[in-house]
Amino acid sequence: MPELPETETIARDLHGIVAGARIRGVTVLRPDVLREVDAAEIRRRVEGTTIERCWRRAKLVVLDLSGGERIVVQPRFTGALLLDTGALPERERRYSTVILALDDGRAIHYRDIRRLGTLAVMSPARWHAYAASLGLEPLDPAFTAAYLSDLLRGTRQAVKKLLMDQRRVVGIGNIYANEALWRARVDPSREGRSLRAEEAERLRDAVVAVLGEAIEARGTSFRDYRDASGVPGRFAERLAAYGRGGQPCARCGARLVVTHAVDGRSTVFCAHCQS
Repeated sequence: MPELPETETIARDLHGIVAGARIRGVTVLRPDVLREVDAAEIRRRVEGTTIERCWRRAKLVVLDLSGGERIVVQPRFTGALLLDTGALPERERRYSTVILALDDGRAIHYRDIRRLGTLAVMSPARWHAYAASLGLEPLDPAFTAAYLSDLLRGTRQAVKKLLMDQRRVVGIGNIYANEALWRARVDPSREGRSLRAEEAERLRDAVVAVLGEAIEARGTSFRDYRDASGVPGRFAERLAAYGRGGQPCARCGARLVVTHAVDGRSTVFCAHCQS
């Protein structure tokens, strides 16, 4: 957390409310979240630039700046980019790590409670090299059933682990991998190469559907995720697998199983109707 739907929501929100704003100053409160720059360098490279675009790549929120530099934020577990109009609650300010002061009096806080996320500044060349290591976007038209089937056919990895491999397909983490596999009726521990073409197609459709629905619901919040205005997402109430271990399967009524055997993280599935 946050995964694709959450970072997409943050990026869309920010683009709508800060695109065109000029960064007047940068305050670094917790330098351990910085990557590829230190506090002095981020001020030198960012202050005085204009935010031209806010967008998402994989699980990253990217701010394109005038002059070509990019601020690249990877929120990981507890990170968030919050717009402060002067009324940001103290509970959020307490965990602010970097503040971008805008020339209109507003500010963007990178808030990270556990400080496991990162904030980097990248040149165009550095960004190009970094982005080249990332896999295909699952909401890209090129993410077809045939494409996924080819990925699966060549691996003995558990299908859930493949879905979460950011070098192959980006943006899918533990929450939405669990959900997509439940919807597709596929056992998360099955070897990728064991899936038939029709199962790969079902899984591709499930991935696209669950990500789209989660974006519409503005993400999944349990404790820490907030959109750019500090509002939690609403998709948690629609989860069928993740976080529901031991509860009845919404499809067949069997008790959902929890295991950590697939990738070391909590995997929830129905042993009765996921084959």
